[in-house]
Amino acid sequence: MTDASRKLLIIDDDAPVRQSIVAYLEDSGFEVLEATDGPSGLAVFREHKPELVITDLRMPGLDGLQVLQALHEDAPDLPVIVVSGAGVMGDVVSALRLGASDYLIKPIVDMEMLVHSVRRALERCDLLVQNQRYRDKLEFANRGLRENLRVLERDQQAGRQVQQRLLPVPLDTPEGYHVAHHIAPSLYLSGDFVDYAYLKHRYLAFYLADVSGHGASSAFVTIWLKHLVSRMVREEGLFCDAQSFEDGANTMLQQINRELNETRLNHHLTFFVGVIDTQTREMRYVVAGHLPMPILITPEGAGFLTGNGKPVGIFAHPDWEIYQTQLPEQFSLVCFSDGVLEVLPPKVLKDKEDRLLEIVRDHGDSLESVCSALGIEDVSETPDDIAIMTVIKR
Repeated sequence: MTDASRKLLIIDDDAPVRQSIVAYLEDSGFEVLEATDGPSGLAVFREHKPELVITDLRMPGLDGLQVLQALHEDAPDLPVIVVSGAGVMGDVVSALRLGASDYLIKPIVDMEMLVHSVRRALERCDLLVQNQRYRDKLEFANRGLRENLRVLERDQQAGRQVQQRLLPVPLDTPEGYHVAHHIAPSLYLSGDFVDYAYLKHRYLAFYLADVSGHGASSAFVTIWLKHLVSRMVREEGLFCDAQSFEDGANTMLQQINRELNETRLNHHLTFFVGVIDTQTREMRYVVAGHLPMPILITPEGAGFLTGNGKPVGIFAHPDWEIYQTQLPEQFSLVCFSDGVLEVLPPKVLKDKEDRLLEIVRDHGDSLESVCSALGIEDVSETPDDIAIMTVIKR
């Protein structure tokens, strides 16, 4: 803003001094109003709303301090410069306490000092106005952000409820198998998902999937996955007969991979898929980029299952090897998503796996015991989603 557009008001009962100040400020490019005493000065201010006031301190009737106080009651942020020949320190202190921007002593020998004081006060006022505008804009933006966050939280909470309803409840079979799970999401919505089912009174099928990423889009894939696998079981008899027991895990991943690529959901998944023939206790399983491997605990000891395979949703025509193992009469199978590695203290992956194996070997007799030993039962936020699934036969 140029000086020519700035309006000033001079209040001084000394005509020669007032006129000299007015002349110099006008020559400096300001628009200048003038008043001869305090009451008229206040009247001019209220009518014309100047941006800065210069007032004498010693005036008959209403003195400069009273004028200063009245001005700041009307306009608290108005810059006011007090000019006086009294030179009494108490007046200086009183003027500054009442909010004066500056205090100059008469006679003003160098008028440029006054111009400098005026410009400095106006710049300070401009900065205050600008800062207030920024604060107003920021508060407006924050209000919008808070509202958007509330909407997002409500949406995510609703999505989380939908996702929770799709997760299975603990399962017990007549042969004594017990399956349960626990998921600790890093956000309201989790990219980890587990499911299991007892089919045709013989086959116990289960999987643990970890969708890349977090939040709503990852959770959407888990919901899509649930319906896709349910459709395969319902319409195609997945894991419902001897043939599907043998090769169903590979068939399941092939179809998920194909539809995931066709729908272009821009996510990939890691999987552990297993199916147990509860009559023969043979287990067949596939591994699709899954880490860490599930841990099998038997009366002879505990160890990671072997196996490897490509993640689902990256390659066009992958194939997964089907592994098989004979389960003993009593065992515990504990499966994790890779988020569990984040809560283990060692820094090296091999050390993390060794620590996980140690914990599961000592506490793998139940899901609750595993979660308690890892300290995640009461965790509300983790660096990554953590999913744990246990298949136990006693």
